[in-house]
Amino acid sequence: MSDIIQIIMLLLDVAIFFIFAHFIMSWLISFNVLNPRQQMVGQIWYGLQRLLEPLYGPIRRMLPPMGGLDLAPLVAIIGIQIIRILIT
Repeated sequence: MSDIIQIIMLLLDVAIFFIFAHFIMSWLISFNVLNPRQQMVGQIWYGLQRLLEPLYGPIRRMLPPMGGLDLAPLVAIIGIQIIRILIT
């Protein structure tokens, strides 16, 4: 049983890593450090968006409009941490 728990914890860690990578890339793109029209940057950016949108979509629908501030990644990380606490 502990092997399954370790696998679930690993998957949750990978999800948090992807959320942080998406968050940092969004800031770098908005400050024109990265250009999503470059092939490699665009592939990573759109890949992360396709991967995380099923997670962010329901969260964005529940949150009230914050005037351009997206709190979905923060809520997703808090939710993942709650799941980690409940598992352990």
